[in-house]
Amino acid sequence: MPRPTIRARLTLVYGGLFLIAGLLLLGVTYVLVSQQLRTAEVSFSTDTTISSTDTTAYRTGQPVPPPTNASANAPVQSQTIMREAQNDALETMLTQGGIALAVVGAAAVAFGWLIAGRMLQPLHRVTETARRIADAPAADRNLNERIALDGPHDEIKELADTFDVMLERLDHSFDGQRRFIANASHELRTPLTVNRALLEIAVERTTASPEIRQLGETLLEVNARHERLIDGLLLLARSEREIIERSYVDLADIVEHVAVRIPSDGVTVRTEAGEAPTIGNPVLLERLVQNLVENGVRHNVTEDGWVRITSDTRPDGTVVLEVSNTGPVVPPYEVPKLFEPFRRLVDRVYTTPGAGLGLSIVQAVARAHGGDVRAEPRNGGGLVVTVTLPVAT
Repeated sequence: MPRPTIRARLTLVYGGLFLIAGLLLLGVTYVLVSQQLRTAEVSFSTDTTISSTDTTAYRTGQPVPPPTNASANAPVQSQTIMREAQNDALETMLTQGGIALAVVGAAAVAFGWLIAGRMLQPLHRVTETARRIADAPAADRNLNERIALDGPHDEIKELADTFDVMLERLDHSFDGQRRFIANASHELRTPLTVNRALLEIAVERTTASPEIRQLGETLLEVNARHERLIDGLLLLARSEREIIERSYVDLADIVEHVAVRIPSDGVTVRTEAGEAPTIGNPVLLERLVQNLVENGVRHNVTEDGWVRITSDTRPDGTVVLEVSNTGPVVPPYEVPKLFEPFRRLVDRVYTTPGAGLGLSIVQAVARAHGGDVRAEPRNGGGLVVTVTLPVAT
């Protein structure tokens, strides 16, 4: 059963308090009126008894005549009539008072509903602003919107002002992140490109000695590794943001394309690409598949190694990409750490290919597309990595 809204609860509180106060007032009025009627009844009985006696005989000294049946029953009949009138009056008061309380209580509940809605209107404005920001195509590009709530400086206005301050700080933070990515993309790639060009010129000179050529080739490998590291960091930063440009993509096409392009280095690459349509960024999804296949080829065995890539559509409305490979045995407790940046099962040295960002980028791309990724050790060694994405509708 869904929990009632705050407006409904406030209305119930207002209406309940009013009804309780009305019932107490009606009960106190009933008790006071009943006591007053009893006092009037006692006074009326005394007056009736005295009036039934021949007071004139007492003044003249004559003997009192014996009472007749009619005169003897007169006080009893008067008390009975008086008691019935009292009961009718109290019953009428309870009935009419209950009806009036019900009518006024219903009106109070209606007014309580309107007043609660009026009081909660600023909160609705805060909620609508937060929802517009959350539902924007790019969550970090609509942070310039503010609530700017007017009115008295109460708790709700304080909440709205605090929310505006938070939005302003987030806006500055995301602006700084975008500027950093843009500047880093230029400032970090440019010197590496220059270094690569100079090293290639030095190595290709006819006068270069074998030692110089060997040193140049080593420096070129180090430079290429730095380029891959920077590209991976920038791609990871972009992947963690919401995808703006989306189009229809079939993962089967990407699997076939990537399997042909990536060097296998003696590892057999098998594909079972079933239809797996989704909506997303083709470049990022291709990089996702490429990273998984490269990891499977890189971290494999030297003999009879293989990488198996499958894609399919599930009945639950998701598409699945699975990449499994032979390789060294991976402890189950080490698997979650593989998705952290710069985390690998081998020592991080320059002779080891890769920068430890492959699965981190895969996870970021999958989550940016509304999906998820999980990995588990394969029996006999290696990993089985499964990526799930929403199916295209």
